[in-house]
Amino acid sequence: MSYQVLARKWRPRLFREMVGQTHVLQALINALDHNRLHHAYLFTGTRGVGKTTIARILAKCLNCEVRVSSEPCGSCSACREIDEGRFVDLIEVDAASRTKVEDTRELLDNVQYSPTRGRFKVYLIDEVHMLSSHSFNALLKTLEEPPAHVKFLLATTDPQKLPVTILSRCLQFSLKNMLPEKVVEHLRHVLGEEQVPFDEESLWLLGRAADGSMRDGLSLTDQAIAFGNGQLRAAEVRSMLGTIDHGQVFGLLEGLASGDARGLLAAVAELAEQGADFAGVLAELISTLQRVAIAQVLPEAADNSLGDQQRVLDLAGRISAEDVQLFYQLALHGRRDLPLAPDPRGGFEMALLRMLAFRPGTLEHTGPAAPGGAQAAVAPKADPGPGKSPGISQPRADSGAPGPTVQPAPVAPVAAPPRTVEPAPAPQPQPRSEQVVEPTPKAPPSTAEVTPPAPAAGAAGATGHTEPAPASDEEPPAWLQDAPPGDSYAMTSDSAFSEQDDDDIGDQDIDAAVYLDDWQPAEEPAAATTLEDEVSDLPPATGLAARWLDICPRLGVAGLTASIAAHCQLVAIDGAVWRLHLDPGHSALYNDNHRQRLQKAIAELEGTPVTLEVQVQAPDQETPAIAAARQRIARQQQAEASIQADPLVQALINDFAAQICADSIRPIDA
Repeated sequence: MSYQVLARKWRPRLFREMVGQTHVLQALINALDHNRLHHAYLFTGTRGVGKTTIARILAKCLNCEVRVSSEPCGSCSACREIDEGRFVDLIEVDAASRTKVEDTRELLDNVQYSPTRGRFKVYLIDEVHMLSSHSFNALLKTLEEPPAHVKFLLATTDPQKLPVTILSRCLQFSLKNMLPEKVVEHLRHVLGEEQVPFDEESLWLLGRAADGSMRDGLSLTDQAIAFGNGQLRAAEVRSMLGTIDHGQVFGLLEGLASGDARGLLAAVAELAEQGADFAGVLAELISTLQRVAIAQVLPEAADNSLGDQQRVLDLAGRISAEDVQLFYQLALHGRRDLPLAPDPRGGFEMALLRMLAFRPGTLEHTGPAAPGGAQAAVAPKADPGPGKSPGISQPRADSGAPGPTVQPAPVAPVAAPPRTVEPAPAPQPQPRSEQVVEPTPKAPPSTAEVTPPAPAAGAAGATGHTEPAPASDEEPPAWLQDAPPGDSYAMTSDSAFSEQDDDDIGDQDIDAAVYLDDWQPAEEPAAATTLEDEVSDLPPATGLAARWLDICPRLGVAGLTASIAAHCQLVAIDGAVWRLHLDPGHSALYNDNHRQRLQKAIAELEGTPVTLEVQVQAPDQETPAIAAARQRIARQQQAEASIQADPLVQALINDFAAQICADSIRPIDA
């Protein structure tokens, strides 16, 4: 006798032999036992979940020679012929090969005739969604009111393609995917009856590979038995399926837990030598992380399906819950992006390195020892307290959208002489050197767009300018001297746009950045007063701190390094060793690379080797950033006073009941 594959040999012949689908079986069993039979049934679900099997069992229940019941005898001629596929009154139709309307009409021509042998004439139409629209129309009337001796059993994997008119004429049963546990349980029973040696892990590998289909699980089992020469062993099944040893997944997770980049890359190289499917490895990694997350929440719920429950519990204790969630999310994104990588191995390596780079708490470490023996400790970013500058940024002047920008070097306030009231001529466009108008800032950007902090004093380094900022008792810069007398302010409105081009401020916008939570939108009432209150607690810089105010704008650094320098205070110079105190509120993104850049810049500026030590400690005198903020407040207050005292403005207020919009007043800046 020829060999019969397991999927056909072990096809259920009774409802009680079915695995799963209890929600469908219960409805059918009750309908058969109480003789409440519908004339059309529709079974939907993915491949291999039992649609055709249930339909054949239902046909056997309807045509059993003993009686109509949910338990056919299985021994009468009708039951045997249905099992063997040769019952004349069970008409099985493959709709995929008979899609034309002529085929449907030919099929329906015989509906009116009584069954030849059985109690009912049963039409089992598989893949019914493949019928053409004309075929569905031809079927409608018969499907709605068939003869009493006709039953329609329809099966499809894609019910969305069925017309609503068909769906409304049928009882629809949606079959669920098989859980791996159900597949493994059934495989265990089948292999026991077939007397095939197996180990438990091989069954779970097959159950997961079946992907919800019992037929696929049995087919894979057939293939694995042939591959393993009559037995199932995990190593051989894994080799057949192309999956990796689960121990290697735990090795990757242990490397992530310990931060061992070298070990991770070595493990990836080993996987590459084995020809592993890296998308499958990421899938295994995601599955294991999910089990670890469950073990962290409920240890007793950790399953031992692969015999590795203890290893899962050990990992749950070693890796924090935040790390597990982050690894899981990054692995999902890595699997999605893997086809976009130049090669799968490179994409997999980047996914692992991303997990190392972005794991929570990586900034809360102690940096490497400085050449002078000190260590630059990095503390997490704290909320600015009293005496801390909340930031020195303003909205962009080159676009209508708000965004972080950088103020120029601190400029001394320039007093505006009294102006003579004269009839104002029609406004004419002014050159950039005479007037600079900034738009009123819009709403602050989303909190998701957080950018690193940047000081006002460090903006000079962004354009390569290394001249010192003018002190309060020095001449104002040329760009301010060219302005007309009294034009130390500018009033803006929604219709005013900046005349500055991107060349003037673009580099500063790109190279310098600020924390969004430190940015104070101009629309907030009394924003300057709030900032003034926060910076007024620290005394003005003297001694070494004042020297740092002069040195900082001339360092020639940019971006985040310039921001860190602007929030530092020079506290000691011991020979070649310089010691800085960094404001804890601006230290979250500090690392040793910034210290080295500052050390190099100071050495080049001083013309002698310097060893720099940076300690995260609150300054006791104002930093360059706070000094710049203080001067900006003074300029803002002076501009507001100039507006209030302007005779023309007073005349408008008195004659037309005009009101001054305080938020529209801006001091003229470079």
